[in-house]
Amino acid sequence: MKMIVIGCGRLGGALAEALSRRGDEVAVVDRDEAAFERLPPSFDGTRVVGAGFDREVLLRAGIERADALAALTASDEVNVVSARAARLLFKVPRVVARLYDPGKAEAYRRLGLPTISHVTWGVSRIVELLCYSPVEPVQSLGGGEVELVQVDLPPLLAGRSVRELALVGEILVVAVTREGRTLIPTPGTLFQHGDRVHLALLTSSSGRLKHLLGLP
Repeated sequence: MKMIVIGCGRLGGALAEALSRRGDEVAVVDRDEAAFERLPPSFDGTRVVGAGFDREVLLRAGIERADALAALTASDEVNVVSARAARLLFKVPRVVARLYDPGKAEAYRRLGLPTISHVTWGVSRIVELLCYSPVEPVQSLGGGEVELVQVDLPPLLAGRSVRELALVGEILVVAVTREGRTLIPTPGTLFQHGDRVHLALLTSSSGRLKHLLGLP
């Protein structure tokens, strides 16, 4: 895949290196040529000096055939402009912008622009580490309305069917890990002792999920 990373700071440099190790074709853009020194000698991608919102710079980075772009500079404004240009002008399929101010995230989400915020992610992760819950969050989707979670099957649900743990439009069992193998269940699949259950649910339905699981 063709990837473009705008901003070669610690996060951008690490992302570019990780994508390159995956075998992706990576172009890194930064206004400061010295920033590319963060990249390891093994990095074989393209280095482009310039502003990530400049059309000519993006063209030099190969945006016309890019599969994805991440705007990760130290400026929220630069990140949003770069990401919107990639999405609207060049039709890049996958785009994400880094935000230092999480208060702006909702406005950009309404514009169809996915964002990440270290503050929001950091707080969520700290809460997970400090506050034990049998329902373990795996990933938040969209603007946080939907979550992927996993839970060790409570003993009382062994022998019950998958359909008994589902609510249409709210809770969906997407996979079950059993004896080291993961399967996609049907509504009639029966749970067994030791199962690890993977679910997608509306964040607002977390209380209903815990009720179905028999958890406090």
